[in-house]
Amino acid sequence: MARYINANCKLCRRERQKLFLKGVKCLTEKCPLEKRNYPPGQHGLTKRARISEYGLQLREKQKVRRMYGILEAQFRNYFERALKQTGRTGDALIKLLERRFDNVVYRLGFAPSRKAARQLILHRHFTINNRIVDIPSYLLKPGDVVQVREKSKKLAIIHDSMKRVKDSAMLPWLSLDKGALTGVFLNIPERADIPLNANEQLIVELYSK
Repeated sequence: MARYINANCKLCRRERQKLFLKGVKCLTEKCPLEKRNYPPGQHGLTKRARISEYGLQLREKQKVRRMYGILEAQFRNYFERALKQTGRTGDALIKLLERRFDNVVYRLGFAPSRKAARQLILHRHFTINNRIVDIPSYLLKPGDVVQVREKSKKLAIIHDSMKRVKDSAMLPWLSLDKGALTGVFLNIPERADIPLNANEQLIVELYSK
């Protein structure tokens, strides 16, 4: 299975925006973007020409794809699926990404980042509706219950992540029981409720060429 193996912080610097790929590190002064807010590489500080319309669309697509940790072919498949749904294609695309199992685990606070969530899922630390699911791309449906397995409830990474979760900050389409380490995917979110700094219309324009 193909995967990105280079430094995650370079992706944030390339997009000139925090993509929160390293969990807690992104919230501290150790984040490279705090000191080197320019693209990586020997030409990072070089004054660049005005970016074209295509360049803007490409950068937006790359930003969202990297934020959710998805490779190009899979991201394109999500777009094709969103294209077949009613309503705005861009909204449908973001909603599909938010339904991913690894994203829901991250949003519930069971993992400090989506990358960490994927690793925990692959190691079979979670169940959905009392069944072990080890597929990070699994799309949750309204009413699905996500729970940390009994043998995994003492994992330090989960407890450290949960300490940073504030009940008042829980997203409206999710419900969390900290004591039982259980979360419920209540409904498919509306785009306006999703905390994502992105212009998905640029992605639609890019793929529609």
